[in-house]
Amino acid sequence: MTELTYPEVGSTRTRQLPAGYRHLRYRTRIGAGEAVLRRAGAAILTFGMHRATGARIRTDAARAEPGVRLTVRLGPLDAPCQVVWVVEETDRIGFGYGTRTGHPATGEEAFVVERDDRDQVWFTVTAFSRPAGTLMRLGGPVAVLFQHLYARLCGRALRRVSTVA
Repeated sequence: MTELTYPEVGSTRTRQLPAGYRHLRYRTRIGAGEAVLRRAGAAILTFGMHRATGARIRTDAARAEPGVRLTVRLGPLDAPCQVVWVVEETDRIGFGYGTRTGHPATGEEAFVVERDDRDQVWFTVTAFSRPAGTLMRLGGPVAVLFQHLYARLCGRALRRVSTVA
Protein backbone atom coordinates (compact mmCIF):
# COMPACT_ATOMS: atom_id res chain seq x y z
CA MET A 1 0.00 0.00 0.00
CA THR A 2 1.30 3.46 -0.94
CA GLU A 3 1.72 5.92 1.90
CA LEU A 4 1.65 9.70 2.10
CA THR A 5 5.21 10.97 1.97
CA TYR A 6 5.11 13.74 4.59
CA PRO A 7 3.99 14.03 8.23
CA GLU A 8 2.19 17.41 8.20
CA VAL A 9 -1.07 16.04 6.77
CA GLY A 10 -3.86 18.62 6.61
CA SER A 11 -1.70 21.73 6.99
CA THR A 12 -3.13 23.34 3.86
CA ARG A 13 -6.59 23.25 5.42
CA THR A 14 -5.49 25.45 8.31
CA ARG A 15 -3.23 27.52 6.00
CA GLN A 16 -0.48 27.17 8.63
CA LEU A 17 2.22 25.86 6.33
CA PRO A 18 5.11 23.97 7.91
CA ALA A 19 8.72 25.14 7.90
CA GLY A 20 11.28 23.34 5.77
CA TYR A 21 9.20 23.46 2.56
CA ARG A 22 8.66 25.89 -0.29
CA HIS A 23 5.32 27.63 0.13
CA LEU A 24 2.89 28.62 -2.60
CA ARG A 25 -0.09 30.89 -2.13
CA TYR A 26 -1.96 31.89 -5.26
CA ARG A 27 -5.31 33.68 -5.38
CA THR A 28 -7.36 34.94 -8.32
CA ARG A 29 -10.91 36.19 -8.81
CA ILE A 30 -12.94 33.90 -11.07
CA GLY A 31 -16.33 35.62 -11.06
CA ALA A 32 -19.25 36.55 -8.85
CA GLY A 33 -22.37 34.97 -7.42
CA GLU A 34 -23.57 31.70 -6.02
CA ALA A 35 -23.91 30.01 -9.43
CA VAL A 36 -20.21 30.62 -10.18
CA LEU A 37 -19.28 29.33 -6.72
CA ARG A 38 -21.34 26.14 -7.18
CA ARG A 39 -20.02 25.43 -10.71
CA ALA A 40 -16.44 26.10 -9.63
CA GLY A 41 -16.85 23.94 -6.53
CA ALA A 42 -18.25 21.08 -8.58
CA ALA A 43 -15.36 21.37 -11.06
CA ILE A 44 -12.84 21.20 -8.23
CA LEU A 45 -14.48 18.30 -6.38
CA THR A 46 -14.96 16.19 -9.53
CA PHE A 47 -11.42 16.86 -10.80
CA GLY A 48 -12.92 18.74 -13.78
CA MET A 49 -10.69 21.72 -13.12
CA HIS A 50 -7.60 19.53 -13.37
CA ARG A 51 -8.86 17.94 -16.58
CA ALA A 52 -9.64 21.38 -18.04
CA THR A 53 -5.94 22.25 -17.72
CA GLY A 54 -5.08 19.37 -20.04
CA ALA A 55 -3.88 17.12 -17.23
CA ARG A 56 -4.86 13.47 -17.39
CA ILE A 57 -6.40 12.25 -14.16
CA ARG A 58 -6.66 8.65 -13.00
CA THR A 59 -8.67 8.27 -9.83
CA ASP A 60 -10.43 5.58 -7.84
CA ALA A 61 -13.54 7.77 -7.36
CA ALA A 62 -15.44 10.36 -9.39
CA ARG A 63 -15.42 12.88 -6.56
CA ALA A 64 -12.88 14.08 -4.01
CA GLU A 65 -13.31 12.53 -0.57
CA PRO A 66 -10.68 11.87 2.09
CA GLY A 67 -8.73 8.75 1.11
CA VAL A 68 -9.44 8.97 -2.63
CA ARG A 69 -6.28 8.26 -4.60
CA LEU A 70 -5.46 9.89 -7.89
CA THR A 71 -2.61 10.37 -10.27
CA VAL A 72 -2.20 13.65 -12.10
CA ARG A 73 -0.29 13.28 -15.36
CA LEU A 74 1.14 16.32 -17.11
CA GLY A 75 3.20 15.35 -20.14
CA PRO A 76 5.59 12.60 -19.04
CA LEU A 77 5.25 13.43 -15.34
CA ASP A 78 3.07 11.24 -13.06
CA ALA A 79 2.14 12.70 -9.69
CA PRO A 80 0.44 10.16 -7.34
CA CYS A 81 -1.66 11.90 -4.67
CA GLN A 82 -4.33 11.21 -2.10
CA VAL A 83 -7.15 13.49 -0.98
CA VAL A 84 -6.58 14.31 2.70
CA TRP A 85 -9.43 16.75 3.36
CA VAL A 86 -12.55 18.17 1.72
CA VAL A 87 -14.58 21.26 2.59
CA GLU A 88 -18.15 21.89 1.38
CA GLU A 89 -19.55 24.90 3.17
CA THR A 90 -22.03 27.56 2.10
CA ASP A 91 -19.31 29.87 0.77
CA ARG A 92 -16.22 27.62 0.63
CA ILE A 93 -15.65 24.45 -1.44
CA GLY A 94 -12.51 22.50 -2.20
CA PHE A 95 -9.99 19.89 -1.16
CA GLY A 96 -6.38 19.25 -0.35
CA TYR A 97 -4.29 16.35 -1.52
CA GLY A 98 -0.96 15.03 -0.40
CA THR A 99 1.89 13.35 -2.21
CA ARG A 100 2.24 9.59 -2.30
CA THR A 101 5.27 7.45 -3.04
CA GLY A 102 6.39 8.06 -6.62
CA HIS A 103 5.49 11.76 -6.68
CA PRO A 104 8.46 13.94 -7.68
CA ALA A 105 7.76 16.23 -4.70
CA THR A 106 6.81 15.80 -1.07
CA GLY A 107 4.02 17.90 0.42
CA GLU A 108 0.43 18.98 0.07
CA GLU A 109 -1.63 21.20 -2.21
CA ALA A 110 -5.13 22.62 -1.76
CA PHE A 111 -7.62 23.96 -4.30
CA VAL A 112 -10.42 26.04 -2.79
CA VAL A 113 -13.06 28.39 -4.14
CA GLU A 114 -14.63 30.95 -1.77
CA ARG A 115 -17.32 33.62 -2.02
CA ASP A 116 -16.66 36.80 -0.03
CA ASP A 117 -19.10 39.23 1.57
CA ARG A 118 -19.21 41.24 -1.67
CA ASP A 119 -20.37 38.14 -3.61
CA GLN A 120 -17.00 37.86 -5.39
CA VAL A 121 -15.72 34.34 -6.00
CA TRP A 122 -12.03 33.66 -5.44
CA PHE A 123 -9.93 30.63 -6.28
CA THR A 124 -6.96 29.86 -4.04
CA VAL A 125 -4.12 27.37 -4.34
CA THR A 126 -2.15 26.80 -1.14
CA ALA A 127 0.79 24.39 -1.14
CA PHE A 128 3.95 23.34 0.59
CA SER A 129 6.48 21.11 -1.08
CA ARG A 130 10.08 20.09 -1.40
CA PRO A 131 11.86 17.79 -3.84
CA ALA A 132 11.38 14.08 -3.26
CA GLY A 133 14.19 13.00 -5.51
CA THR A 134 17.00 13.97 -7.82
CA LEU A 135 14.78 15.12 -10.70
CA MET A 136 13.07 17.82 -8.62
CA ARG A 137 16.30 18.82 -6.87
CA LEU A 138 18.01 19.30 -10.22
CA GLY A 139 14.96 21.15 -11.50
CA GLY A 140 15.31 23.72 -8.70
CA PRO A 141 13.91 27.06 -9.85
CA VAL A 142 12.28 25.50 -12.91
CA ALA A 143 10.25 23.18 -10.67
CA VAL A 144 9.10 26.14 -8.57
CA LEU A 145 8.17 28.07 -11.71
CA PHE A 146 6.21 25.07 -13.00
CA GLN A 147 4.20 24.88 -9.76
CA HIS A 148 3.33 28.59 -9.99
CA LEU A 149 2.39 28.27 -13.66
CA TYR A 150 0.18 25.26 -12.92
CA ALA A 151 -1.66 27.22 -10.20
CA ARG A 152 -2.35 30.00 -12.72
CA LEU A 153 -3.42 27.45 -15.33
CA CYS A 154 -5.88 25.97 -12.81
CA GLY A 155 -7.26 29.45 -12.13
CA ARG A 156 -7.81 30.16 -15.82
CA ALA A 157 -9.39 26.74 -16.38
CA LEU A 158 -11.68 27.16 -13.39
CA ARG A 159 -12.73 30.64 -14.53
CA ARG A 160 -13.56 29.22 -17.95
CA VAL A 161 -15.62 26.25 -16.71
CA SER A 162 -17.42 28.11 -13.92
CA THR A 163 -18.56 31.24 -15.73
CA VAL A 164 -20.28 29.45 -18.62
CA ALA A 165 -24.02 29.60 -18.00
